[in-house]
Formats: sequence, structure tokens, C-alpha cells
Amino acid sequence: MPKNPRMVFWQGNEACAYGAIKAGCRFYAGYPITPSSEIAETMARELPKVGGVFIQMEDEIASAAAIIGASLAGVKSMTATSGPGFSLMQEAIGYAIMTETPTVFVNVMRGGPSTGMPTKPSQGDIMQARWGTHGDHAIIALYPSTVEEVYKYTIKAFNLAEEYRTPVILLMDEVLGHMYENFILPPDSEIEIFERISSKELEEEEIFVPFSETEYAESLPPSLVEMGKAKFHVSGLVHDESGFPMATMETAEKLIRRLVNKIKLHIDKIAECEEFMMDDAETVIIAYGSVARSAKEAVLMARNDGIKVGLLRPITIWPIPIEKIRKKLSNVQNVLVAEMNLGQYASEVSKLVKPGTKIRLLSKVGGELIAPHEILNELNSMLLEGIDF
Repeated sequence: MPKNPRMVFWQGNEACAYGAIKAGCRFYAGYPITPSSEIAETMARELPKVGGVFIQMEDEIASAAAIIGASLAGVKSMTATSGPGFSLMQEAIGYAIMTETPTVFVNVMRGGPSTGMPTKPSQGDIMQARWGTHGDHAIIALYPSTVEEVYKYTIKAFNLAEEYRTPVILLMDEVLGHMYENFILPPDSEIEIFERISSKELEEEEIFVPFSETEYAESLPPSLVEMGKAKFHVSGLVHDESGFPMATMETAEKLIRRLVNKIKLHIDKIAECEEFMMDDAETVIIAYGSVARSAKEAVLMARNDGIKVGLLRPITIWPIPIEKIRKKLSNVQNVLVAEMNLGQYASEVSKLVKPGTKIRLLSKVGGELIAPHEILNELNSMLLEGIDF
């Protein structure tokens, strides 16, 4: 593992692996799949150097189950995959939500459905990240746009997983995963790491109760304890604070609401959204991930043409920073959403604009990144024609 501070030249997938190790990840279970395989390759090489364990599992279902088990045993854990593998992991993600097990699932998106286009970029798993597993639940999903951000937000994914006792999804796309960029590693003094409670802090016979019964989750659940003296029961069934099954109406109501509210009530703290040239913007482009890079260039091109346009880039895809986006869109006339799918995020944005605002979608699903000139052309067309989405 490189010593910091220093300049590095990393691929996005490599930055993800190094960020995970810096965050304290010491267990990785995965199955190789394009375009995420470099994450597994880097973890296989680097984890043993820091006392960690890498296992190539027989499939993605086993990989997801393995990292949940390792996390419950006290080790920060991660897996990485792409669309088909992410589909297989959905039941395990639901189990991690119900058992409040901190884990990180990385999805480097590619064209789909099915085998689709393994080597081409896509943003087609946005809604799957939110609703892929069954039942009412909340989820945290981050989506960086640069290789430097991949490193930063991989660390944050682990911190959020630990703090909120939940699986966190880190989204990338093929372009970002395979892109190489240089950046300066931040010094350790600037990196926040959310650590687990050491079992050494517990009394010899102390019983650890990991599942709070607070109905509305104003306070967060206790941090998971390292493997050691602590003993507790874990079940995917509806359970009380002891972790043992208790399938009563009252217990189920309290549990499900708490699992959702511990994230829902802390959106302002969790959600991040970047603004670019938004101060006087009359038109706003909304884009995320690799497309946001093109959108930022399109904003600069439009500004040179005298168009007052800005960029709003959700970094926390889920939960949506509803109030932040609604406030920023309250005084604009036009909204253009650019994404490599058929409008998965645009449908959510349409719920946040004030009546009368023109909203339009620029989508692309052919396996190519949306280029800056395409965004600029769509923007000009929207301003000239005023066609509603």
C-alpha cells in the first residue's frame, strides 16, 4: 500500500480497492466480472500485506453472504461486482439491512439487461440500487465522478456503513472504473475513519444488545463490536432488540420503521450534492457519475455562449437530497437531466420541480458516454423549443 502524502496515478477500480483498505477493510469476497475485476485483483494482491483476507467465491450470492458473515464476526468487509452479479446479491443486501450489518457493495455498472454489454458503460442500475431487494427499506448509495472521488467516497461508504449499521452501495460505471487519473493522496490527518467498539472495552460477561428498539431512530444504533467477548443473536426474521425472532405486529411495525428512519431522519447529514455555477443559473443540468464530467464541460461551453446554466450533481444518489434539490430548482425555468438510462433519476427529479418548470431528459443506452456537445445541443434545443419532458 503506497505511503502518503504522495501523487498517485490510479485506475478508478484500483482507487476503490486502496480506499477500502485505508478505511479498514480486511475481508473481501468476490467473483470476477467485467468491468469490476480490477478491484478484486488489487484486493487479492494488497489485502494480505495488511493482514487481510481475500477469497474468490463460487458466485456472487456466496460473495455477498461471505462479507455479511465476516462483518458480523467483526471485520470490515466489501465485495464488488457489475449488473448481473448485483442482481444475484439483492436478497443478501436485504438480509444485511434487516440484520443491520455494515458492509460495502460496489457495482461498476455496464450495459444490460442480462449479459448486455460487459465492456460498455451504463447507469441502468440506479433504481435497482434503491429498490432491488424486497420489502420496505432504506439504502445509502454513493456515486463519485473522478478517480480521486472514488478513493474518497469508498472510505466514506465504509464510514456510513459503520455509523448507520447498514449496507452501503458504491456505484460506478465502466468509464469511471477503467479511467486513469492522477491525484495527491490526502494525509492521514485529513482522513476520518469510523472505528468499531473494541470488545476489550466490554466487561467479561457483558451482553451486547445491538438492536435498539427506538421507534423513530432519532439516535443511531450502537456501533457493531469487534469479534471477541460480545455475543448476540442475528436473524433475518422480524426480531426484538435481542436479535431473536419476535413476529408480532408491534415488533414488526417498530423494527421496519426504525430501519427506515435511521436513514430517513438523517438525510441532511448523509446526502451530498455538488453545485457548479448555480448562483445565477436560470437553467440547471442534473447529471451524476461519469456523465457529470461531460455536463460540467457543457456548462462551460454554454456560459461562453451567454447561457445562464449551472450543474447540480447528486453524489449521494440515495437517499435523494430532496430539500437541497427542491430549493435549488425553485427559481429556475428549465431542467435538463442527462443520464445513461431511460430516465430513472429524471423521474425522481420531476417530482421535485415547481409547477411550470420545463424538464427534459437526455438519455443514452447504446453503450457510449454522453458527450459535452450532445448535452449542449440538447440544452439549446430545449431553450428554443420548450418541449416538456
